[in-house]
Amino acid sequence: MERIDVGIIGCGPAGLQAAIHSARKKATTTVFGKGKSSAIYPAHLENYAGLPGKTDGSAFIEAAIAQAESFGAAFVGENVIGASVAEGGFALTVESGRTYLCASVVIATGNSRVKLGVPGEKEFFGKGVSYCASCDCNFYKGRTVAVVGCESEAAASAELMTSYASKVYWICPGVEASKEMEAKALAAGAEMVASKVKEIHGGDRVAGLSLADGREIAVDGVFIELGAKSAADIAMDLDVMPNMDDSIPVDGDCMAAPGVFACGDVTGKPWQVAKAVGQGCVAGMAAADYAKGRADVLQ
Repeated sequence: MERIDVGIIGCGPAGLQAAIHSARKKATTTVFGKGKSSAIYPAHLENYAGLPGKTDGSAFIEAAIAQAESFGAAFVGENVIGASVAEGGFALTVESGRTYLCASVVIATGNSRVKLGVPGEKEFFGKGVSYCASCDCNFYKGRTVAVVGCESEAAASAELMTSYASKVYWICPGVEASKEMEAKALAAGAEMVASKVKEIHGGDRVAGLSLADGREIAVDGVFIELGAKSAADIAMDLDVMPNMDDSIPVDGDCMAAPGVFACGDVTGKPWQVAKAVGQGCVAGMAAADYAKGRADVLQ
């Protein structure tokens, strides 16, 4: 298990600014995630001080990554699929199965829940539609469910649900999770369905899915797991209770609990790059100070 001072979950503006300031304080700093997954990467940046007009989001992210690296930050281009409180700090596990022990953690994953955007999703939320398999798995013992998504969290959720549901469909037109995670989900018994969801339907509760290829699948529950593990899920794994809207409450140092910090969109509105960068600065410095203050624990 690799030991580091500060583990930063998220490779967007908040996480990258946190990495810059953590590394500048000489704390060993590792950023987990994929820059191309940041919401700003395919978009444009506007109304940001010092950058008049529109700035290409990908250029902004790539420049910030290079800047953080120049101060000594390391990057692991994998999503975090597991987090827990551990002796001496916090354990973060990534897609390849590697685990890192961090003295402090910064959660900077952006907006927590990514929506599928199909008919029935909103109507059946809480009536068979869920965005958190680890939260709601117990409600589907012996039932048939579908996990929708192609990245790491979908693979992990598909594997998890095989321990509860009688049948698990993994709806994914093209796998983007690691080969290791895909293999685990399939070996556990999840059935891969290479299509997209067109509609979620039912009566009082979810009864089935209509797929883009014309197939109909009867299910009792649908777990929408798009992208990486959500900020709210990670927070709960680290014994931090998110707000009702899934945002993470923090104090003036961006600390949610001793050793756990959060910054950017995960702390709530406004969802602006300027706010994310400002909180990233605060969280990065505070996380580094916290880690260095308990470095003896990691010896």
